[in-house]
Amino acid sequence: MLIPHDTRRALDVVVDLVNTAPESDQGDRLADLEALYGFVRLHHVSDVGTLTEADLRAVRDVRGRFADVFAALDPRTCAELINQLVAAAGTTPRLTDHDGFDWHVHYFAPGASVADHLAADCGMALAFIVVSGEQERLRRCEAPDCRRAFVDLSRNRSRRYCDSRTCGNRLHVAAYRARRKEAAG
Repeated sequence: MLIPHDTRRALDVVVDLVNTAPESDQGDRLADLEALYGFVRLHHVSDVGTLTEADLRAVRDVRGRFADVFAALDPRTCAELINQLVAAAGTTPRLTDHDGFDWHVHYFAPGASVADHLAADCGMALAFIVVSGEQERLRRCEAPDCRRAFVDLSRNRSRRYCDSRTCGNRLHVAAYRARRKEAAG
């Protein structure tokens, strides 16, 4: 599956945004404006001015709507949720080549709020996944104590954990120990 750099970056942003939710293992990582500024800086979200409490509330709302996309059981539901997000953001596709990146498409309107920016760009990245017939790649970690979101970009769609070095390894070690304990009787 060939994914352009801007789409890949937007997928990373949407996954990280969904994983800031309170149900993650670290509590709400968008608890205040400082955290939102940190998120924007970390992900190099462009064209963002001064953020307000209203922006924080709007981004949390968008985050919840993206979580619904990851929870959707079929492509039609997924598409409807993405269409609602993108339409509400008032997309205005335009080509740009800023900050050392080659030509790519921004879907947010100039001067858009950070929530609309995220809804438009990340929503279109998710739309790319659905249009490609790959909606099942939008997953939650199968570790019972995790449930973090991720996009499975493995060649054979076999990824089960958000991080094989943490969640995957922890479960494999637990299963190994259980087998050894059972064998020891």
